[in-house]
Amino acid sequence: MNGLSDVRLTLHNQELAAGQDRERPIVLCVAPSGLSLWGQFRHRLHTRRALLALTPEQLKDVGLTLQQAREEGLKPFWRV
Repeated sequence: MNGLSDVRLTLHNQELAAGQDRERPIVLCVAPSGLSLWGQFRHRLHTRRALLALTPEQLKDVGLTLQQAREEGLKPFWRV
């Protein structure tokens, strides 16, 4: 898996949370388990760069709008 599903899960999770009570914490990032902090940073950097490189057709396949992809792709790697 190339990590693009992480972004989709994060955005979908945020949409669901907007319509529900926050009784339990929401996990915003689903990075591979066992990564060090630097490994998580590198993973985010790689997946966000890949997200910015997707064509509109590919974004449609993933279920994201261009605006959503830009917002997530332009975030710094240290932000979840």
